[in-house]
Amino acid sequence: MIPAHVPDEPPLTYADSFDIPVLFRNGPAKKPRRQWRTAKHKPWTGSDGFPAADGWYAPTTTWREIIKAATEVGRDVTPHLQNQPRYAHGELVARVSPLYAYLGAHPVRPRHPLPGAKSRRLTWNPVYAHGTERSAKIAAGYRLGMTMTEWARRSLLGLGQTEHLELGGPIPALLKTFKDPKKKLPDLWGHHETEQLYWLIEAKGGDVGLKKLREGWQQLAAGSKALGAYGHRIVLVGASVRPDDDLFLTIDHDLHPGRPPLDSAGSDTGDEAAGPGNLEDRLGDSDDALIGAARAQMLAYLALRSAPAAQLRTVPVAADRTSRRRRSGLTTPLEDDSLTLAMRAEAREAPTDAEQHTLRAGIRSMGLDDFLSCRIPGTEVHLGMSRKLFAACERLHEEDLAIARRTPGLRAEDQPPVDLELSDEAQEEQRLTQRRVFREQQEEARPRLRPLLRDAYERGATSDWSDLLRRSEEPDLDLRGDESLLEAATPETYVAVSRDDLPPARV
Repeated sequence: MIPAHVPDEPPLTYADSFDIPVLFRNGPAKKPRRQWRTAKHKPWTGSDGFPAADGWYAPTTTWREIIKAATEVGRDVTPHLQNQPRYAHGELVARVSPLYAYLGAHPVRPRHPLPGAKSRRLTWNPVYAHGTERSAKIAAGYRLGMTMTEWARRSLLGLGQTEHLELGGPIPALLKTFKDPKKKLPDLWGHHETEQLYWLIEAKGGDVGLKKLREGWQQLAAGSKALGAYGHRIVLVGASVRPDDDLFLTIDHDLHPGRPPLDSAGSDTGDEAAGPGNLEDRLGDSDDALIGAARAQMLAYLALRSAPAAQLRTVPVAADRTSRRRRSGLTTPLEDDSLTLAMRAEAREAPTDAEQHTLRAGIRSMGLDDFLSCRIPGTEVHLGMSRKLFAACERLHEEDLAIARRTPGLRAEDQPPVDLELSDEAQEEQRLTQRRVFREQQEEARPRLRPLLRDAYERGATSDWSDLLRRSEEPDLDLRGDESLLEAATPETYVAVSRDDLPPARV
């Protein structure tokens, strides 16, 4: 049983900010002995790469930022959902529910507090500590590791979109090497725009000790050997936490200078680089960034596309994307977006009994846009996006459908019946082959996709939601707002969480 001294209290209502201790170092070492609490941490000032010096840092983030990372990390399952987009809701639930189920928060008193720190950190909650079986803990550790790695590489280190290395690495001539099933390689690779390097990334989560880190370092070393003479950095992120202690990250890294990277078509990198960190910051001048942003939001797009009309709403957000300038991280909490708050207040003073079309025209004349959003069933998470990004996702979805239709073996009806005698490993190898074929087809289509998605993105700015959703009625425009929600936005996406469903704090 959970010990009697643990209070049985409802989750508290508080701002969703936490400090995440992060240790940068040049290779795996023993787990630091409570240095996440006792070390003198440096303030995190934001970075488009690695900080100038290794050591302890304590950046502050929000639950919204962590949840956004959770919804966008993992294998791309959208090719499997072409005909059943409603199942996108289930995948989103699977990505966020372990965090809600097992994470809590607690107040801390660091020996060397930083100015502006929240003195509140994440930890495992009593359910995980006292009532969760080993297999569930392993699954939760995996999800935690992937989520916090996504958070670190994008919110802290400015790395853009990543790809799973199992689908083939960054160098076309080395595809067979990266696909060698005998090689145990790291999880992800990406191209860091500021550093002009390939990054190889491995994620570990849970009670991460030296043995697990050494295993990850060996995976990275194998990937590094495969990349050979191309300049790259290897990055090992360990998201470690024990019950009653603080969640902290170790980021072990090593730099390998070498030849400059290639672009996605296999030629020298040009002006179409996707840009650092948030792909959405470069959508105006990079077609590849637009493709990457649409690809990253396909799961959210499918969830919005398939949601019943009664569950959809649109929320007003300042059309001026520069109002959401971030000092760090990807999202801007809307309580910090003074322009959006001021224009929302002005919009609420206007008559609200007009038709939806008239209301939308009115807020757009004020400088507001309205982002489509819905609550993901089974969670208290709300996801959304702008009409421009929605239109780009729709065009990308159509192209993915065409790939499945014209490529032999990708349609489910063209595949042989599942051989129940095959081992789990053999079945996984079959599925991996299909994912690789689909990914190769997507990359071959990239040159043709650039103008198509650009045209859809620009046309989306003047499209009605009824046209984009292919429904006769517009979703409700929510001018009153929901005080129970904590909202955040990027230039083109929206995320909100319930104030009353945050990780419970313990005294």
